[in-house]
Amino acid sequence: MSNKSEKKVSVPSLPEIQRERKRIRREDYYRQSLRSTISVLVVVAAIAVLVATLFLPILQISGDSMSPTLEHDEIVILVKTKAFDRGDLIGFYYQGKILLKRVIALPDDEVVIDAEGNVYVNGEVLEEPYVTEKGLGDCDLAFPYKVPGTGYFVMGDRRSNSVDSRNSVIGAISQDDIIGKVFIRVWPFARFGFVF
Repeated sequence: MSNKSEKKVSVPSLPEIQRERKRIRREDYYRQSLRSTISVLVVVAAIAVLVATLFLPILQISGDSMSPTLEHDEIVILVKTKAFDRGDLIGFYYQGKILLKRVIALPDDEVVIDAEGNVYVNGEVLEEPYVTEKGLGDCDLAFPYKVPGTGYFVMGDRRSNSVDSRNSVIGAISQDDIIGKVFIRVWPFARFGFVF
C-alpha cells in the first residue's frame, strides 16, 4: 500500500458548466451594453455642446434691466442669426460679457427720446407694450441720434435700470458683436415659452 495520499479531483457536472457559461456571457453582455451606452452619451453630449455653441447659445439672466420680459435667473436660448427687426431681443458681447437688450432702431434710423421717455424712430412714436415704466434713464446722447450704418440702437425694457445705447459708453451695437436673437425661455418651467 502506498503512503501517498491521493487527491480527489472533482469534475463539475454538465449543468454547472452550463450555468457558468451563462454567467460569463451575461457579464460580457452587460459590459458591452455599458460601453455602448457610455459611448452614445458622450456623442450626444458632444453634439449638444456643439449645437449650443454654434447655433443655440444658452444664457442665464443676471439682473433686472429686461424686467418684466426677462427676470433674474431665468434661462433662455438664443438663435444665432444676423437678421434683426425692431422689437427683437438680442444678445451681444460688451466688455467680455453678454448683454440682452431690445432692438429699438435699425442701421441708419434716427432716434429721439423725449423727457418723459417716449421713443421716436424716424419721426414716429414707438409703441412699446413691453415697457412698464418709461423714462429717459442713463442718457448722455444728443438727439436726434443717427444710428450708424452697421449698428443697432438697443434698450432694456426696464428703462430706469438699464445701461444701453442711450449711453455713449455702449452706444449703437455693431452687428459683429451680436450673438443672436432670444428665442425661448426654458427656465423656470412655469414661464416656459417663446420670448417676445
